[in-house]
Amino acid sequence: MSSTPNTISIKSIYTDFKAITKAGLAISVVFSSIAGFLLGVSDFHSLHWIILLKLAVGGYCMVGASNAYNQVIEKDLDALMDRTKNRPVASGRMKSNAALVVASILTVVGIVLLYTINPKTAMFGAISIFLYTSIYTPLKTVTSLSVFVGAFPGAIPFMLGWVAATGNFGIEAGTLFLIQFFWQFPHFWAIGWFLYEDYEKAGFFMLPTGKKDKGTALQIILYTIWLIVASLLPSLGFTGQLFISPVAAVLVFLLGLWMLFYSVKLYQLRTAKAARTLMLVSVSYITLLQLIYIFDKILR
Repeated sequence: MSSTPNTISIKSIYTDFKAITKAGLAISVVFSSIAGFLLGVSDFHSLHWIILLKLAVGGYCMVGASNAYNQVIEKDLDALMDRTKNRPVASGRMKSNAALVVASILTVVGIVLLYTINPKTAMFGAISIFLYTSIYTPLKTVTSLSVFVGAFPGAIPFMLGWVAATGNFGIEAGTLFLIQFFWQFPHFWAIGWFLYEDYEKAGFFMLPTGKKDKGTALQIILYTIWLIVASLLPSLGFTGQLFISPVAAVLVFLLGLWMLFYSVKLYQLRTAKAARTLMLVSVSYITLLQLIYIFDKILR
């Protein structure tokens, strides 16, 4: 059933809700939080499923709210880009006020759910929304440093799960934050590379040098190396209760070399295809890394 200006179908509401909350991205972020939670629990046999459910739903609400606010703020810019012109607010299918209501409801529900887990989880969730909507979003048309700012809310979900499981923010949560923080740069710069022309239409500055050049490609390589180093920290015994075995460390290192290989390929080729490949590899990397951490804990 299709919708017309006078007819709103359940399917169209569902489709627009998925689009305005960027469901695919939100689910991947929730997965990171769940991974952090599983790493933080002391015993899998006494897993608190209700808390895990609250984290998943609350986390989705927080990410969805950030994306909805973002689409209201950037509706005119989204309309200029092929990638985003069909989003609900940019296309005119959803009024800005309606989107703000959705975002506000998601914010309240998300914060309340996370607060029932513990106050620190709610605090970090609220910080992520604030940084994403109030600082990262406005900076995107001003400076490439927006990616650095955006890396902070982007790195919160992995460590948020640990905080939800333990109620503490210490070296363990900080290490999880550091891993996902460094991961943001090669991931988003790869996106900024192969979507460079589309971003240019809206005046977004995503690449560190402002160009698809060797300077940008070199920084992608350097941050990938930092990512590999950060991901191996739990094997050294200095990260408290967060620890991975030597076998897991080897797997994580090989995973890092895989991503580094495609970072170097981008430096050599400097093509949109190479950037897109790196982006896809980076998505696989972070998911596989989290799975290695989790299964390593289960099998130890």
